[in-house]
Amino acid sequence: MDGIPDIASRTWEPTWYRSSDLTSEGIVDMQELEQWPTGRLLTTAARLVDHAWNAGLVDLGLTHAGYTALRVLQDYGPINQTKLAQLIRVQNQTMGKTIEKLQVNGYVNRVRGEVDQRIQMVSVSDAGRSALVSALQIEQNLIAGGGLLSDTLRAELRNLIEELGAGRNGGAQAAG
Repeated sequence: MDGIPDIASRTWEPTWYRSSDLTSEGIVDMQELEQWPTGRLLTTAARLVDHAWNAGLVDLGLTHAGYTALRVLQDYGPINQTKLAQLIRVQNQTMGKTIEKLQVNGYVNRVRGEVDQRIQMVSVSDAGRSALVSALQIEQNLIAGGGLLSDTLRAELRNLIEELGAGRNGGAQAAG
């Protein structure tokens, strides 16, 4: 058909990298990073950090999301799933899946609310506190080894979260 591009014959490439970004060894060409838009840099960095976290936490039966939930629960004490999701800035459904995985591993307890039996309060179990001790050591090793201790980087990330998060999730402060 005239005027309609033939997309079926095109080679599909993921949006987060193109084959032209790769060296002959299949590694991203660092010179290409200079050309990447900021959003691409940010999401790629976040994904790489998340993969590193998960690799370190796998032996504990934790993911980075689970670790973050445990840290917030430890800091805030027993809270409901909705509040936990707001504090971490994720969807309630996502938090529900994370809590289920933590509960299967014995890392959290769920107790029906005293005032409203429909609400379940979530808290860190003894096993969860033990896992947190180990996970904190993994965090320290990852942060120190990954160059993530920069006060400037942390300040910029906090500013970005505050700016982009304003008005989302009821204005809850970021945690984790």
